[in-house]
Amino acid sequence: MNDREDANGARRRPRGAATIYDVAELAGVNPSTVSRALGKPGRVSRATEERVRAAAERLQFRMNPMARALPTGRTNTIALLVADITNPVIFGIVRGAEQAASAAGYTLVVAESQESGEAEGTVVDRLMPGVDGIVLATTRLPSERIAAIAGRTPVVLINRAVEGVSSVLPDIATGVRELVGHLTELGHRSLAYLSGPATSWVSERRWEALLDEAERRDLGLVEIGPNPPTIDGGVAAYRRALASRATAVLAFNDLMAIGFMQEASRNGVVVPDAVSVAGFDDIFGSELISPALTTVRAPLVLAGELAVERLLRRIDGQEADAAGEQLLGTELVVRGSTAPPVG
Repeated sequence: MNDREDANGARRRPRGAATIYDVAELAGVNPSTVSRALGKPGRVSRATEERVRAAAERLQFRMNPMARALPTGRTNTIALLVADITNPVIFGIVRGAEQAASAAGYTLVVAESQESGEAEGTVVDRLMPGVDGIVLATTRLPSERIAAIAGRTPVVLINRAVEGVSSVLPDIATGVRELVGHLTELGHRSLAYLSGPATSWVSERRWEALLDEAERRDLGLVEIGPNPPTIDGGVAAYRRALASRATAVLAFNDLMAIGFMQEASRNGVVVPDAVSVAGFDDIFGSELISPALTTVRAPLVLAGELAVERLLRRIDGQEADAAGEQLLGTELVVRGSTAPPVG
């Protein structure tokens, strides 16, 4: 055994980790060939790629994303920025985004803004030099700022539309129409909407869709908010919602609906006998609360997957294939929290 092999026959350096030059020497190729073989599969012949990969495996060599970026300008890393990483809505988006990124050979970095547009802008500025593109999910940034970021790096939005920026959106109008239709069929004529944050694009679009449906169906409708998109937000809105005398409460998301129902239970108000409650997203836990929550399901995993796939096409210069808005279908899930109004 020589000083460059261990007991298992694996090549090793006397000091430190193996470099691209060690792999090139062992494989009998140029360092640039190693970079192409490991960083851009298909750019060299199959035999050469296999020889390079065998050498890299023997030396326990892994490509450094920063080193790879020097000749190519690419890091093979993308970022997913979310408003609140503890929100269950984010779980599915992250899962889908990670699956799509991994399948394409990219590393996904996840960061959060904690519902702050100012903090989000700072995080974007920090991320931008080290990633090839950014997915902004549940962004709280103003449209002008998003457009400026998209002018500097590839960007795809989830749950937000900005002119000229690629986006993946739920079909808000259809989801609201189906939910309001369900409630009117039960006999409800007065609705209360617990809106989300003032900076939430989705919350504003849902309110507009609810206004359209209320006018079309001649229903009473009141907006209560803005509110934090959390269980505590639903708790805080409880008294105002009851004071509206609405027979059905629609919350911006399932977390708020669950918070409202918990506060109702603490006050001896029975759902759905005294008031029907519904939410949006169909997060984990929506069917575990008692009664189980009626909600509008959104394909969260698919949203994450499609957003990353669109982002990668933009990174590769396929602008036409990743332009505009992509609407994802929603599904009304009827459970025990909605029933005909009493009296």
